[in-house]
Amino acid sequence: MLSSSFSDSKKFYLIDGSYGEGGGSILRLSAAFSVLTKSPIRIYNIRKNRPKPGLRTQHLVGLKSLAELSQGKLSDAKVGTTEIFFEPNEIKNGPLNVKIATAGSIGLLLQAIQIACIKSKSEIQLNIDGGATFGKWAPTILYIQNVTLKILEKMGYKAEIDIIKDGFYPKGGAKARIRIKTVKKLKPIHLIELGDIEEINGISIASYLLKKQNVAERQAKAVKRKIRNKLNQSCFIKTKYVDTLSPGSGISIWLKTNSGVILGSDNVGERGVRAEVIGQKCADFLINTYQSKATCDTFLSDQLLPYMAMADDGKSEFLTSKFTNHAKTNIWLLEQFINKKFQSEKLNNLIKISCCTQI
Repeated sequence: MLSSSFSDSKKFYLIDGSYGEGGGSILRLSAAFSVLTKSPIRIYNIRKNRPKPGLRTQHLVGLKSLAELSQGKLSDAKVGTTEIFFEPNEIKNGPLNVKIATAGSIGLLLQAIQIACIKSKSEIQLNIDGGATFGKWAPTILYIQNVTLKILEKMGYKAEIDIIKDGFYPKGGAKARIRIKTVKKLKPIHLIELGDIEEINGISIASYLLKKQNVAERQAKAVKRKIRNKLNQSCFIKTKYVDTLSPGSGISIWLKTNSGVILGSDNVGERGVRAEVIGQKCADFLINTYQSKATCDTFLSDQLLPYMAMADDGKSEFLTSKFTNHAKTNIWLLEQFINKKFQSEKLNNLIKISCCTQI
């Protein structure tokens, strides 16, 4: 909803942060699209329904990074703040250096910055110091590298991620370098035919502190066993041990088909949970997604929506097994900013989500 008198009598978007699932994604996506469309925003009721309402440290890092990226103005914000004003300007040249003092997700921060840079006139260099490459309820960097960015390349969006150091909860301490390239034209995406499996790959990672317990190998073996039994397919999973501030593990796998579909799954190790169980759950998600005949797993479907909204011409569409509340909230928010209309249609046990210019 557009309102006035935010700054210099400019129009601004008024966003209810408690709408739908009411989490941090409304904040991230609103701020990213604010930069992308050069539209001031006011967000209120930030994370109102969460146990700890308002901004958390990871949200502050994201907002301040977008403000620096766009040379914008951000109202006074701190942990617990439930309302913010943000007015972006032009995206700056030169590198953006971001320090994450906690184990906040690099993936979630990167999601917002990637969206904000869709129309950037120059390549963006992002240097991240701190945070986690693996975390609960957040996309891992491996998933973004091998699923999200591979699909976005089909639309004409390219970025490169170099993981210098991995990080796990609670200390984080990761380091990453990201290059986001300029987009000549963002093309629509069509993911309707699942196709046949071409290959299944993955990476199983663990801290050196867990090497004696063979955690990386045990996660990988559990995935291979499940996929062989359920899909009658072999898969190649690289095992890797890394130096981290906190002990931890994770596994990311992806399945490619001959129609261009890429389905992904990942899971993060937990204290008290056997490595075999972590691997099995990761495999189960991928297997269930493939057997549903979806062309997007539920995580990718959420991530694709902003790019579908910004595609230059034509209609974008994909099939997913579940129309999540997260996706519904994102669609509601995107339609506040752009002259596009999303549609959902039930097709047997799947949901077809499409986006095209409003008539």
